[in-house]
Amino acid sequence: MCIERRSNSNAYSAAQSGATLPELIMFIVIVSISVLGILSVLDLTVRRSADPMVRKQMLAIAESLLEEVEAMPYTYCDPTDANVETASRAQLGAGGCATTVENLGAEAGETRSSSTTPFNNVNDYYASGGYALPSAITDISGGNPAPAGYSATINITPEALNTIASDSSAANMNALRIAVTVAHGDDSLTLEGYRSRHSPNLAQ
Repeated sequence: MCIERRSNSNAYSAAQSGATLPELIMFIVIVSISVLGILSVLDLTVRRSADPMVRKQMLAIAESLLEEVEAMPYTYCDPTDANVETASRAQLGAGGCATTVENLGAEAGETRSSSTTPFNNVNDYYASGGYALPSAITDISGGNPAPAGYSATINITPEALNTIASDSSAANMNALRIAVTVAHGDDSLTLEGYRSRHSPNLAQ
């Protein structure tokens, strides 16, 4: 009888055996580390993913600025020059400009949103290192500011376009590459376009 009772006791003990406390603690630690790793990856992914509304706003600002620059005159002479509609070359003198040849950069006193001396040519938007728009970004009239937190830079670069030769000299500056970069936090977006001097006497 004693032997049978001992045998039943051993069987009962084996049926009731489970994980020990150290094994349970080790399991909890391993699962916790795994979950922490997954959450860290998800957090990094969310932080680096762009907010769709922010991207749409950046795109809208960049498109507006690129259209603004491309719509400007691209003439031999400054649009205020007396010979702007008749000049045949970007030089002073006979057949050229009376007083002001268009070069890279704005003429003295011109600013983008001025009511009296605004930018009036594509290359007025040139600045060494890029023309940075003040925040908040406005339209060319100085109104309708974009939401806070956005910045924009316009880069104008003389560049050959297919068979059209172009360099930084006033006489040979026949095509320009326009790059508009809009940024918000760590995210940025760049749109590019080209403008050739196809109508060098069209001042408007």
